[in-house]
Amino acid sequence: MTVAAAAVLTATVAAAQNLDAGKSPAKLFADGCATCHRSPRGLAKGRFSLTLSWFLKDHYATSSDSAKALAAYLESVDEPPARAVAKPGKKAARSASRPPKPVQSQ
Repeated sequence: MTVAAAAVLTATVAAAQNLDAGKSPAKLFADGCATCHRSPRGLAKGRFSLTLSWFLKDHYATSSDSAKALAAYLESVDEPPARAVAKPGKKAARSASRPPKPVQSQ
């Protein structure tokens, strides 16, 4: 390898940067995932956080930090919505019961 080639290679490596740095997990999803996935809901369902972040790092994220942040984001949007707290003194509405069908004689 010549000195000039080594200098070009060194300059290229030095100029490389993390394009995901400083982006929120929602922005990472919008920039890299929304093309194929309309919503982040359901993408983390049934997956362990560690294996999800490894998968994202290997295939989509530029760093392990951005992969972990994206995995945490996907898990957070998959949590079921919080149940509404019932107000004290209010009872749940009951459906009206119907009388039994009359028996038809032959």
